[in-house]
Amino acid sequence: MKKASIRSTGAYLPDRIMSNADLEKMVDTSDAKIQQLTGIKQRHIAGEKELTSDMAIAAARMALENAGLTPAGIDAIILATTTPDDTFPATAVKVQAALGMEHGFAFDVQAVCSGFIYALSMANNLIATGMAKRVLVIGAEKMSSIIDWTDRNTCILFGDGAGAVILEETDDPKSGFLTTHLHSDGRFREQLYTSGGVGSTKTAGTIQMQGREVFKHAVEALASVVDEALAAARLQPEDIDLLVPHQANVRIIESTAKKLNMPMEKVVVTLDKHGNTSAASIPLALHSAVSAGRVKRGDLLLLEAMGGGFTWGSILLRW
Repeated sequence: MKKASIRSTGAYLPDRIMSNADLEKMVDTSDAKIQQLTGIKQRHIAGEKELTSDMAIAAARMALENAGLTPAGIDAIILATTTPDDTFPATAVKVQAALGMEHGFAFDVQAVCSGFIYALSMANNLIATGMAKRVLVIGAEKMSSIIDWTDRNTCILFGDGAGAVILEETDDPKSGFLTTHLHSDGRFREQLYTSGGVGSTKTAGTIQMQGREVFKHAVEALASVVDEALAAARLQPEDIDLLVPHQANVRIIESTAKKLNMPMEKVVVTLDKHGNTSAASIPLALHSAVSAGRVKRGDLLLLEAMGGGFTWGSILLRW
C-alpha cells in the first residue's frame, strides 16, 4: 500500500462579514449570549450570486499555487459539500472545468460537517491503492443558503467559505496518514437535518436542529473517535502536537481538549471568526494553522469532526 501526505493548503472566505451585532438586529439575541453559548463572534456570508463552486475554485487555486503545481499535476478532485450549486452534475466537475482540467475524475461527497474527513479518507484510499498519485480535496459550503434567518437557534451558528488541500503519494517515512476512521448512525437523523430535499419537497429546505441533543452526541462521539485513532496508532494523547477539530462550538472543542489533557494552545480554533462552515471548517482551520507557522515537519495532527446523519470521523497524520 502506498502512503499519502498533505503537500499544501488553500482557503477562501467571502468578503462580507456578519457580526453578532448584526444578528442582534435580526433576531432576539445578543453578542454576549452568542459568544457564551458558542464562542462565535462573526462569520463570513457569501454574496447572493456567489456560489459554492466559486469559493471552492478560489481555495483550489490557492492550494495549487502554494504547492507550485498546475492542474495538470492533479489526478482527481473530491469536493465535500452540503450546499452544491445544482442537484447535478457534481459541483466538483465545475471546479474541474474552471481549472482547465480535462483529465482525471471529480465527484462530490455529502456527509455534512464530517464531509471533509470523509473526502480526505477517500483521497487517501485512492492514493494507497494506486488509483491516483495526487488528489485535490476541497470542503466548500454556502450554509447561508439553507439558514432560516428568523430562527435564532440556528442562524447564529453558520457561515460560508472553502478550504482545500492537495494530497499526494510520498516515500517519506516521517510523514503521511497513520489512521482514518469513519462512522455514521442514521437513527439520529431527525436531530440535525434540513426541512426539504429534491426527492421530497423539491426545495433545499432550512436547517433544523435539536441543539442540546446534538451537543451531547458530539461530545460522546468525538471522545470515542479520538480514543479509536490513538489506539489504532498505538499512541498517547501527549503525542499529539496539534488538534484540528470541526469548528461547531467552542465548548465541544474544549471538552475534547480536556479529555486529551491538551492545553488549548495546541488546539486550532477559528470558529470565533468563521462560525460553523460545515465541511469547510477543518480545511479552513488547517490552512489558518499552516499559514501562521503552527505546523512543522513531523508534527502529529489529529483531525476530527461530527455532523448531521449523524456522521463522525477522525484522521491522524504526520505533517
